[in-house]
Amino acid sequence: MHPDTTPQPAAPTAGLTEGQAEAEARRIIADAYRPTAYRDDTPLPARGDTPPVTQPGRPPMSQGATDASVLMLAGGATTAMVGGTAAVLMYLSQFGDPLVCGLVFGAPTALVLALARLTQHAKPAPDIHQHYTGPVYQDQRNVHTTTRGVWAKTNNHP
Repeated sequence: MHPDTTPQPAAPTAGLTEGQAEAEARRIIADAYRPTAYRDDTPLPARGDTPPVTQPGRPPMSQGATDASVLMLAGGATTAMVGGTAAVLMYLSQFGDPLVCGLVFGAPTALVLALARLTQHAKPAPDIHQHYTGPVYQDQRNVHTTTRGVWAKTNNHP
């Protein structure tokens, strides 16, 4: 048979009036564009036994670990940019001395590392909170110790 002469299935709107066919068409289109997901907006209880769920993205970390990872990412990007600049300059000049470029482009990295070491030692000491029940005696004297000589003699002075 010729493809133009094959019988077509009956249209689902056969026997419907013009208004009914329009309403059926609107219903079919609305069903096709209906969202496939549903968000439940009911409030969750404030407490419960359910553990927290890990969200996509960075894994959960403490604030200090998050700060350190951001610092490492920034340092890595900076190192890549400085190294790339040095490589491009050496290639374009065709005269770049690797030792001089290493000193010039390595100096900022050494400075950053030195500053990082200084800031580690500049952190304030943590507060100590002690909670006791009952009578407690605390002795908080400072003791100065000096040790001198070939044969060491230690003197403790309160």
